[in-house]
Amino acid sequence: MDNMIVYVDEAAYALTMLTPMLPVGKSRSPVRWIVVGCAPRVTHHVSKWVTHSARQSWRSKWANKVFSQVVPRLQGPGDSVITQVASGPLCDLTEALMAQYGASRVLDARRPKVGNEYQPVTRQHPPEVRGLWSYVAMMASTGMLLTAD
Repeated sequence: MDNMIVYVDEAAYALTMLTPMLPVGKSRSPVRWIVVGCAPRVTHHVSKWVTHSARQSWRSKWANKVFSQVVPRLQGPGDSVITQVASGPLCDLTEALMAQYGASRVLDARRPKVGNEYQPVTRQHPPEVRGLWSYVAMMASTGMLLTAD
């Protein structure tokens, strides 16, 4: 059985990345999908006014919503889907999941967001460093595209 660890933070974006990877045909081997939900961070301002149990409740509701959209697409004949909400460093979680389930392929299906530096999911792939000038160039090119229309 093949193992596939997938990190998601938004169902629609994750499904666009996962759809071409879904195995097809009768000669395929079964896949164990390990879907890890990476809930959006709560801002410091909000966290001052919300209890820990309320944050955990919100995270579980968020995860149920995302998993309910992603899991049905991954379930095929002979496949199994395991869901989990991420907590702590993702590199450590990836290593723990690989130790528990064996050799696995890892897919980071989190939607990239401008100004948001994601932590890496494996130690072999360090995070992409984006400086201020890359954002300035992106905004300038977007402005040029809009004026060209």
